[in-house]
Amino acid sequence: VQTYLLSQQFDAGYLAENSMACPANATICNGTSCLLPEDNYNRMLSTVLSAVLTIMLALVMFSMGCNVELQKFWAHIKRPWGIFVGFLCQFGIMPLTAFLLALVFDVLPIQAVVVIILGCCPGGTASNVVAYWVEGDMDLSISMTTCSTVLAMGMMPLCLFIYTKIWTDSEEIVLPYDSIGISLVALVIPVSFGMYVNHKWPSKAKIILKIGSIVGAILIVLIAVIGGVLYKGSWVIPPKLWIVGTIFPAAGYTLGFLLARIAGLTWHRCRTVSLETGMQNTQLCSTIIQLSFSAEQLELMFTFPLVYSIFQLSFAALYVGGYRFYRRHRLKTKTDVEKTEQKEDPKSTPAQAQINAGFVSNETK
Repeated sequence: VQTYLLSQQFDAGYLAENSMACPANATICNGTSCLLPEDNYNRMLSTVLSAVLTIMLALVMFSMGCNVELQKFWAHIKRPWGIFVGFLCQFGIMPLTAFLLALVFDVLPIQAVVVIILGCCPGGTASNVVAYWVEGDMDLSISMTTCSTVLAMGMMPLCLFIYTKIWTDSEEIVLPYDSIGISLVALVIPVSFGMYVNHKWPSKAKIILKIGSIVGAILIVLIAVIGGVLYKGSWVIPPKLWIVGTIFPAAGYTLGFLLARIAGLTWHRCRTVSLETGMQNTQLCSTIIQLSFSAEQLELMFTFPLVYSIFQLSFAALYVGGYRFYRRHRLKTKTDVEKTEQKEDPKSTPAQAQINAGFVSNETK
């Protein structure tokens, strides 16, 4: 009987010990108390995706540069009214909108900070690809992206100081100037090569541009999908942040377009400013919050840039689809009017018919 009892006690102790055993990856174990290493999965994945995204977007920006003419690009720099309007949208509208959304939806302080960080980021290079698909001003688009990235080195600290001080000390937020510099280099150098190709071999530049625009569109969608699938906990996010992530890019597109139109810019430049305003550099935002906050804090805020990215791309797809539908309908209507005028006046030449149609493009207004 004594042997049986000892055997039972041994089995019970063995089961209790193994049911509460430390995980295999524990670094220090003291009974049932274990110290686990920090889970760097998201950090490593973000680094890999950032590297791949930087290289691939550099290639895409080379193709976008094939649609940029040096004289027009330099004209925007010498008379930077469009760039100034974009500056007001990027570092005026977006940080203020982020601040108001954080207040209205009463999110947690740490979540309010990440919303504002995203609002203070410069425009992303994805906006240049989308601007091409909506027939925007590519010279203005690339000059705005370049200038906003350069100005972000001074404007981001200022905006963060103004808008985050009610929730946290802005000095605790680490700005990765090296990442901003890499983004700038990955933009300027490929675009410069593209501009050179466009100057020397314009026929080849058109082919490169078409291929690059398609590859860029596919790449942007793939990065968003891969990030959404692979990031651990990417869908574990409070409903309030889902709502903010939906409203924020839509507000950026809308307000950017309205301010550009009020400033007197042409329609194709209004579309350009709209996209540059709403499409933020979410990779830069992810880098900032990883450098600035602890692992526990990251669980509450890390995936908001991903949510914003998903919705900014979704609205951009609707933007492109709506514009393409409008263009097709307008051109069809214009052709029908010209044919009607020709039937009414058979002596008129095609050029006269086009003049008599009375059509004046809104792009020139």
